[in-house]
Amino acid sequence: MREPLIRPLPVQKIQPRNTALLVIDMERDFVAEGAVQETPGARALIPTINGLSAWARSHGLPVIFTLEAHRPDQSDYGIELEFDPLHCLEGTSGCELAPGLDVQPKDYRVAGKRRYDAFLGTDLDLLLRSKRIENLVCCGVTTHVCVMSTVFSARNLDYRVLLARDAVAAVSSDHQAAALLCMSDVFAYITSSAALRALWE
Repeated sequence: MREPLIRPLPVQKIQPRNTALLVIDMERDFVAEGAVQETPGARALIPTINGLSAWARSHGLPVIFTLEAHRPDQSDYGIELEFDPLHCLEGTSGCELAPGLDVQPKDYRVAGKRRYDAFLGTDLDLLLRSKRIENLVCCGVTTHVCVMSTVFSARNLDYRVLLARDAVAAVSSDHQAAALLCMSDVFAYITSSAALRALWE
């Protein structure tokens, strides 16, 4: 499979005042060993994501964690259960952020995420617009589902997406490669956590 398209970052448009870090669905049901939807490699992302979070906070960027959650009566799953097993039920530990993640009191949480897309039915767009955000650094799980769905919506809402390829994980290397290739076409700037941390030095 082709490598994703790597474009130079438009650094003149990326400033601390208009950029936020979005950490997508790093919850126990996707990250913990033996979890119902364990994503291979997810636990290995935690140090990288913590590094991005520390970098973001040091420059005054909002750090936002999304949390998928579903009602215990399963009423909000829709057709999702035709594709996925029960996961992230409200009131269970599966909805909690994974151990080891550096989460600070001033960080934001977008909870009650019912769909793969973190914008659909949440206040994420309102939060970003209230902060005058134009650039969204995305990381988390899974690359080909919740991350990609969120990136597509972000791009269609005119957010400039910067995706750290070493800070996302998928269920297989094929899924990872396919998602990165698709997003690199017109939806996101594919980059690395090191390149992002080098911004504004």
